[in-house]
Amino acid sequence: MAKQRTFLQTSTLLGFLTPIIAITLALVAGGIIMYLFIGVNPIGVYQIIFTKALGDIAGWGEVLYRATPLIFTGLAVALAFQCGLFNIGGEGQMVVGGFAITWIGFTFTSLPSFLLIPLCILSGAAVGAIWGAVPGYLKAKLGVHEVVNTIMMNWIGVFLVQYLTMKYKLPDDMKPQTKPIAEQAWLSFMHKPLETLGITFPKYIHLNTSIFLALFVVLVIWYILRRTRLGYEIQAVGFNATAAECGGISVARNIVLAMAISGAMAGLTGVNQVMGDKHVFLYEVFDGQGFNGIGVALIGRNEPVGVVLAAILFGVLEFGGFSASVMTGNKVPREIILILKAIILIFVVVSGEITKRLIVFWQKKKGGQQA
Repeated sequence: MAKQRTFLQTSTLLGFLTPIIAITLALVAGGIIMYLFIGVNPIGVYQIIFTKALGDIAGWGEVLYRATPLIFTGLAVALAFQCGLFNIGGEGQMVVGGFAITWIGFTFTSLPSFLLIPLCILSGAAVGAIWGAVPGYLKAKLGVHEVVNTIMMNWIGVFLVQYLTMKYKLPDDMKPQTKPIAEQAWLSFMHKPLETLGITFPKYIHLNTSIFLALFVVLVIWYILRRTRLGYEIQAVGFNATAAECGGISVARNIVLAMAISGAMAGLTGVNQVMGDKHVFLYEVFDGQGFNGIGVALIGRNEPVGVVLAAILFGVLEFGGFSASVMTGNKVPREIILILKAIILIFVVVSGEITKRLIVFWQKKKGGQQA
């Protein structure tokens, strides 16, 4: 019993330390690339990145603003992974959900805030869920791989919302964006609630109250995975679908449900992008957030809390990287941050696989010794 407890403690410690070590090594590798190919001092660059991003409340505001949509899309990918599914359709689920939020927002303009805001949020989740459930159903009933389905649904979703954007564009507007949503559907920037608490927060930072929705969704998904039968069944299907079926779990049902819930979370991204920030549907503010969610989920080990931490890391790199580019006179191109993200992702994924194999090896070794 003591040996089992020691093994569990060691496994937990490895699971905690592995991503930290991997990210540290990735930053070292990124620093070497900066020094060799750009000719800048990587220590100075990292100092700018982390100081600007985390050095004051304004930096934290910028980081959390960038992290909010990644929490939604990261959770979407992570939940599907828990069911053994690779949902790369977050981009499509996100934009159709975002457009649904916008359409409700500029159509039902006579509704008061306490009705319009929940209606917008629910519409984004519902349409995203439908967009995710379609490839889930095709996977469960016809065996069509979800990667193929979600890629196709991405393109359908993107082109559909681009067409609808132009259809609902104001005639004299030069930008490819819809007419604005009603003010009753706007979410408050964080400087307003923080001022009531006596906290000074810059008004120019677009961090808004959708961050609370993102954190609430994190808690809900954590609860589902850890405390409900649905979460148990989803993870059982992801671990071994055949064994789950033999145990009386409906694999098809859980695949469809997992993809629908995943799509709903991706669809909520528009709460931040539309209701909290732009107040119109503008495709460019969504572009790439769905695919970035894949990296966030992988770095976060497909765990809700890990997704939050990974989203914050990406937010630090994005805002800090922008600051480093400006402060060095563009000697550090913003593309270096994309390279850095890729290196971190590679290191975390590879280190995770190495850790799994070490744990399996240790289990076999301990089992052989006991025999």
